[in-house]
Formats: sequence, C-alpha cells, structure tokens
Amino acid sequence: MSSDNPLLSRTGLPAFDAIKPEHIEPAVTAILKECAEHLATAEAAELGHWDSVMTPLANIDLLFEYGWSPVNHLLGVGNSDELRKAHEAMLPQIVNFSLELKQSKPLYERFCALRDSADWKNMSSAQHRILTQAILSAEQAGIALEGPERQRFNEIAQSLSQIASDFSNNVLDETKAWHLDITAKEDAQGLPVSFRNMAAAAWSEAEENKDAAPATPQDGPWRVKLDAPSFGPFMEHGTNRDLREQAYRAYVTRASSGDKDNTPLIDQLLKLRQEKCTLLGYENFAALSLSRKMAADAAAVQKMSDDLLAASFEGGKKELQEVTALANENGHVGDLAHWDVAFWAERLREQRYAFTDEELRPYFSLERVLDGLYSLCHRLFGITVKSADEKAKVWHKDVRYCEVFNEQGQHIAGFFLDPYSRPENKRGGAWMNDCIGRAVTATETRLPVAHLICNGTPPVGGTPSLMTFREVETLFHEFGHGLQHMLTTVDLRDVAGISGVEWDAVELPSQFMENWCYHRPTLLGMAIHHETGEVLPDELFEKICKARTYRAASTMLRQLQFGMTDMTLHSTFDPNGAESVFDAHAKIAEKTSPLPPLPENRFLCAFSHIFAGGYAAGYYSYKWAEVLSADAFSAFEEAGLDDEAAVAATGRKFRDTVLSEGGSRHPMDIYRDFRGREPNTDALLRHSGLASAS
Repeated sequence: MSSDNPLLSRTGLPAFDAIKPEHIEPAVTAILKECAEHLATAEAAELGHWDSVMTPLANIDLLFEYGWSPVNHLLGVGNSDELRKAHEAMLPQIVNFSLELKQSKPLYERFCALRDSADWKNMSSAQHRILTQAILSAEQAGIALEGPERQRFNEIAQSLSQIASDFSNNVLDETKAWHLDITAKEDAQGLPVSFRNMAAAAWSEAEENKDAAPATPQDGPWRVKLDAPSFGPFMEHGTNRDLREQAYRAYVTRASSGDKDNTPLIDQLLKLRQEKCTLLGYENFAALSLSRKMAADAAAVQKMSDDLLAASFEGGKKELQEVTALANENGHVGDLAHWDVAFWAERLREQRYAFTDEELRPYFSLERVLDGLYSLCHRLFGITVKSADEKAKVWHKDVRYCEVFNEQGQHIAGFFLDPYSRPENKRGGAWMNDCIGRAVTATETRLPVAHLICNGTPPVGGTPSLMTFREVETLFHEFGHGLQHMLTTVDLRDVAGISGVEWDAVELPSQFMENWCYHRPTLLGMAIHHETGEVLPDELFEKICKARTYRAASTMLRQLQFGMTDMTLHSTFDPNGAESVFDAHAKIAEKTSPLPPLPENRFLCAFSHIFAGGYAAGYYSYKWAEVLSADAFSAFEEAGLDDEAAVAATGRKFRDTVLSEGGSRHPMDIYRDFRGREPNTDALLRHSGLASAS
C-alpha cells in the first residue's frame, strides 16, 4: 500500500503534491494499527531500560510525522471541503489513540521507574527533561482517573479537538466569504498602486467574474478582502469612511452570526476546559497551562502585564489625541471611530516621518529580502542557505524548498517557504511548523525540516512580490522560529529544536530576529529598488528607525489587551455565569484602550490563537518572549553592532545556547548561559521608546 499512498512513506520529504483526501482514511487506519503494536512493545519493556521504552515511542512519532502531520499542514495551506471531511472522519480515532498513549499506566510506570532508577544520575539533562515532561503529560492526560471520570475526561478531549477544528474552519470560511467591491473611481482615491493591482486581480479571479472583462488597476473594479494584505492597507489608505466602516465591522464580527457563529463554540470550549481542570485537580485552565511554562504562575504574568500597562497607558492616550488632532485639522469632526484610527494614524506617520509603506515597497522585493536574511544568518550563525527546489514535492507552485549547511559545509537542515497570501484556501497569519524533527539513533540521523508560512503580498503580472516593511519583519520572525528548529544539535527528538521548549520562551528567537530589520548594514544590504537597483537612501533608513517607536504605546496596549483577556477567560471568568465572554473582553478593553470598545465587537469569535491554536492561557507569551528577545539583542548592542568580529562571536554564542539546546534544559538556564544573567524589561522599553514612562 505504501507504494501508492504518500502518507505511508517513512523516509525523505513528504510528497505534498501527491497527497489526496482519499489517502487519509486508509493511511490513518494502517498507521494506527502499527502504532498499537509499538505501544504494546513499549508497555512490555524492561523496567529501568531507556531504549526499550523510548525506541518504540520514537517509531510512533515517526508514523505520525509522515502520516498525520502533513494532513494538518495541508488544512492550513490548501484547505478544501474534501480534505476537511477526510480529516474530520479520522480525527476521533487519532484523539483516541493519543489518549490511550498518554493514559497508559504501563508506560507511566516505566517513566517513573526510569526517574527513580540508579541510572538517573548518569542520564543527560535532555533525558531528565523528557522523563519529567512525559510524567507530567501523563498526569495531565488523566492517568490517575478511573471509571466514569476517565470516560468523561476522554469525551472532553474528543470534543475539544473537534471544536478547535470547527472554530478554525469557521474563521477561514468567514474570512473567505466576505468581500467589498469598489466600482467608483473616487472611492479608490488614495489607495496605493500595489493595493490596486492586488484588488483588481482579486476581482478578476473571482468565479462570478470569470466571463466579465478583466479589472484593471487604473479603472477597477477592485475587491477588498479580509485577509491581512488586503484589509490592512485598505483601512490605512481608503478615503471613503463609510466603506472603511463596512470593512472594519465585517472584520471584528467574523464568525459571530449564522451557521458559522463561533460564539457557542467559545462557550463550550471554556466550560469543557474548566471541567477538564476540575477533573485533574487544577483550579482553572490558567493554572494548568502555566504548570508547563517558563512563567512561574499567574502572578508573574500579571506583574509583567501591570508593569507594561503602567509604562504604556498614558502614552497610548497621548497617541490617540495626536491622531485625533490631525483628523480634526483636516475636516473630521469630533472623536475618531475605530475605523478611522488606522487611516489617520497612517496620515500622521506620513507627515511626521515623510514616507509611506508604499514608498518602501519597491525596495523590498522578496528575493532581495531573502538574500539579505540568508546573508545575516551566515554572518551571525555561520550557516549557508541553498535553493533545492528540485528535491521537494510541494503543495503549491509558489512554494520553494531550501537546504541549510553549517560552517563545515555539512547539510544540517531544510525548510519549505510558502510566502504569499491565498485567502481562498490558506489561513491568515504567519507560522512555523516542524515538518521533520531532528533525531539521531544508532541506525540513522534525521535532519530537521521546517515549514515557514507567510501571507505576504503576491507578485502581480510582471511585478515581483513587493513587501511592506511589516511583511519583512514577519518573514524574519518566522525564520527565527525556523532557526531554533533547524540549528538544534540535540539528538533526542522530544527535546530537539522547539520540542519541549516552554511555550512562553518559544517566541524568543523569532522576536530576536526582528531586531535586525533596524540594523543599518542588514537593512541596506537587502533594501534595493527592484527597478533602478538603487539602495534605500540613508534618510529613509533613519526615518524607518525613528518610526519604529511610532504608536509603540498603542501597539503595546493592543497586545496586552489580547493577553489579559486570554488570562481572564481562563482564570477568573466563570463560563457558567451570567457575564458573557464579550462583556469580559469589553471590561479589559476599557482598562487597556484609550478608545472605548465598539459594543458590537466580536473579535473573540476569530481569536484562533486561543480557541483553535496553542495559545490558550498563553497569549501573554508574546510579551514575555519580547522581554527576552530585546534583552538578548542588547547583548549584541553591548558587544558593538559595528564590530563584525564581536557580532559574529555573540551570534555563535546565541547559536550554541538558545538555538542549539532547544528543550534539552530549562530555558532560563539556557538564557543565563547566553546572557550571563536573567533578563529584564529595560531593553524592551528602551527599544519601544517607553523607557521614560516606566
């Protein structure tokens, strides 16, 4: 069967171009049968013997890596009704096996026996971490539950998995379904050329317009969508206020009505998560979540949030006043509405720094940016990236494959890059996932392979992909995640790369990489006009750096609002009480936003991070890791950013600690080895221009 079913492969790269929905059911059935045999072998293993237990478990991981992970990946980058149905049909069996694995008492006994054995003192820190995490994972999977409680726990796990899948699909469908067609040329006034190109192409590519004369960037029609490359520029540049309001209201009410309404799913999720915690003996889901994170407890998270809120709230009020004043000077009467802020903030930024995102785009073609990114990584970490498209089967023609080589010229890793937005079947946002995890055994070495997914501006016609500066930062961010996955030197798969890394530390390498977008040699090395070959002028670079702190307080407040809402919903909020989740969000928005929240706001219905992703009671991790990343970059500042030798030496140290050691030790111990001390908020507040406010 393996010869004609790509999901039954065991070696090489997944054949993404060959995977079809009809492959899923037979592949998963065969995989689960084989997994059951490996589990039985592990459960019968000799007590106190590492390899006897861990080898069959590694075989299970391998089967899932090739047989199930590609299916989940394709749901994000090539969604279809057929793929969804096939995925949903097998999901209950996958969840059942996962629970059987985590709730296996024989396995739990063998983990504990290894922990309690005389060999413990001879084991590596990586082995200690694997065993400690495996024991905690079993305990949090209900290993101690019996009878009806065990049955109820497993029912909850099935439900949570299905609800998360439904939530994500609803957001994707609602994002895809909405559009706003602009037909009057006066309503397109002020929209950038890049936006007009993309919006005209979006109108022409719509199924209902296939037989119509194609739209043109000059004359339209233009189609506005809710994916980031369309929605963001439209809110910043669309001069028709009524149309901005339509788009804004659609964006903040996605998946909140009709048959795609996520409201009941949120209610169910929160109730089921609370019930799960009660069964496990945790006070709430936040306590459960934080038991496996770098932050010690909710109080530590609250202290960070309070400190950052105190440093940014007055600044946020001032920033809103400045934007409102400019709007009033230009004919806007009274206070700003939510759909006005991005528009007038962009006008103020243009006035204050005398440049626009659109002026920058021609300097940031994707190919030049990638060259600059790879050159930076060569300088910092000694690695070389080479194109290897011919070695991989991809899911879309725009996807590329590259290999990574170390300073000795050895092939050490690879990655897929899917750079462009495809709102018809690719979910929004940007992310890194592991395709293959590093693992070294007596018989083979498996090199790590990453998926790097962005939703950048696609090329149109003969014009290459021209990126906004934010898209450049996003690419650097995701590549930072990829570096931690690809540059690991840990041999044990369970703690290699990002595996086993506490969730609130996992954003450290990604946010660290964003800092280099403001480093003169790095930026000017890749900011080259795609038509003229001109390097970005110095004055524009200086403006970019000054604009870095533009509305930094507002950006900080927005992230704090999301993180504090998340923690509230998973700690003090009563999912069975009279207050709705939207009431809870509104209360936090009042504390964290100078602009009163829109009563109809249903942003939570599209908050996939915490309701369909891994950030439940963990969204604060972005800010937590931002403190770490800013402090880490300050090590390079202290070494001397203009000193190539010092930068290279510090880069190698970062590589050999944070990027190399992965989850093999506690992240604070690894960080101390890199930095020589624990992190503090000084660098983040300084980089954000908020140091004086603190």
